[in-house]
Amino acid sequence: MRVLLVEDERRLAEAVRHGLTAEGFNVDWADNGVDGLWKAKEQHYDVVVLDIMLPGLNGYKVCEGMRAAGVWTPVLMLTAKDGEYDQADAFDLGADDYLIKPFSFIVLVARLRALVRRGAPERPVALSVGDLSLDPVRHRVERGGTEIALTPREFGLLEFLMRHADEVVTRTQIVEAVWDAAFEGDHNVVEVYIGYLRKKIDQPFGRTSIRTVRGVGYRLVARE
Repeated sequence: MRVLLVEDERRLAEAVRHGLTAEGFNVDWADNGVDGLWKAKEQHYDVVVLDIMLPGLNGYKVCEGMRAAGVWTPVLMLTAKDGEYDQADAFDLGADDYLIKPFSFIVLVARLRALVRRGAPERPVALSVGDLSLDPVRHRVERGGTEIALTPREFGLLEFLMRHADEVVTRTQIVEAVWDAAFEGDHNVVEVYIGYLRKKIDQPFGRTSIRTVRGVGYRLVARE
């Protein structure tokens, strides 16, 4: 099993490399983010162990760059950053696991073996409706090549509409999918967010792709 270890602390890297080699892993080492990303993109590995605080490129950028390049090798973040938002950022950018320093070497090996057994996940399919595109992994929306910035809720709403393009979806369906099945607020919030989306993905481009079907719900049309 081939492991790429991207870690700039030499003593820690040597200890991890030695231990993993003893456990039967074949370990390559990079001591900065630039070299780590290059190795991850140019060579095949079964798993990547990636520090966050790296010279050149930080671990977030390395992981993001891997996913953007279509490299879906499982990534375990190994770092001293233990905040909830740090972990959330790592997972949002495509990490598969997160282990905080100081760590148990036994746990590290067990998690690496679990990631290797699981294998590289398939890339989530990017969505396109006409000239509107949405990439779930990169959290990126474009219309005609122009990037559009959306809030997480707007992004979730657009993704749901695009997955049901040319279908009429009700407010209830939208609330259950984008908010929560147990949501107890006013369902008119859907209309508010539909308005937000129209101002971002339609109006600046002279489009009317989000249609209101009176008394029923909404439909995102592929062709206007």
